Amino acid sequence: MFASDVRVPPVARRAALPAGQTALVPGSWLAGGLALSTLAVAAMIAATGQTVIFTPGSRILFWCTAVIGITLRWLFRRPRSEGQRIARDAAESLGLFALLCLLGAVATYPIAAFSTGFHDGALERIDAMLRFDWRDWYNVVAAHRPLQRLGAAAYASIFVTPALLLGYFAWAGRQAEARRFIVAFWLAAVTTLLLFAFFPAEGPLATLWHGPIPYMPASALYQAELIPELRSRALTVINLGDLRGLVCAPSFHTSSAVLYMAAAWPFPRLRWPVVAINGAMLLATPVEGTHYLADMLFGAVVALAALAVVTALVRTLPSDKEPGRRPQH
Repeated sequence: MFASDVRVPPVARRAALPAGQTALVPGSWLAGGLALSTLAVAAMIAATGQTVIFTPGSRILFWCTAVIGITLRWLFRRPRSEGQRIARDAAESLGLFALLCLLGAVATYPIAAFSTGFHDGALERIDAMLRFDWRDWYNVVAAHRPLQRLGAAAYASIFVTPALLLGYFAWAGRQAEARRFIVAFWLAAVTTLLLFAFFPAEGPLATLWHGPIPYMPASALYQAELIPELRSRALTVINLGDLRGLVCAPSFHTSSAVLYMAAAWPFPRLRWPVVAINGAMLLATPVEGTHYLADMLFGAVVALAALAVVTALVRTLPSDKEPGRRPQH
């Protein structure tokens, strides 16, 4: 399914890549990583006795997306026109990204079931050392309806930016950059999930706010409500039509924002729009994601580590030029 777009000569030259050129991550790596991730999530679900269900709406959306993506990727595996190449690359990158997001969200449920305790106290102490008071930030947002609307929209843009990035990469013939971004995103997601297993938290809304809640943010109290139910096995059904993000620390919204901005930075057409959108998302994350500042800092570190690992990995790959690439804009 993920056949490489370039034919590597018998003796591949492994050297530093020329400026502006990125090696192509092998499609077999992507397929292998997706298969291993799927098996790992399935094994965790089986170990906790959980089941995955499709609501009618989610079933149609999921299967239509999967079937269309796989069909286009297979039909246009050897494109005969620029349009077919764009369709192939877009189907591959958007399909992979969507599946990774789905797997990551599902994985939080069995991981939460395995976890023990909450680490809000340590996160609060870090915030105190940083002189950040989450309640002050929340009070400002709760008192201004426009900030609530803007914050909710900015927080939801985590799903918009990757479509913009991957769509641009497909149009511009930047399959290597698309694959590199997906690998970095996958690595950051895996790291976040591993850390979540050892450092679960309820979130500042549940631990710091007392009394009536004047404004319920996008993440609400799902971590504080669902994690105990998952641990006690009172909740064993994972509804794909009603998935909730259960990770508090590290903040994956923050990791995603750093990865999005890093991917867009080399391209002037994307750079400032992506920076503006994700800057707004970062400002909205403490309230809408009910995150401590410590969560966000840890999320940024996770993203930077993932970028460093992928950069080092790409340098080991053959430096063959991709055919059909458009100039950078």
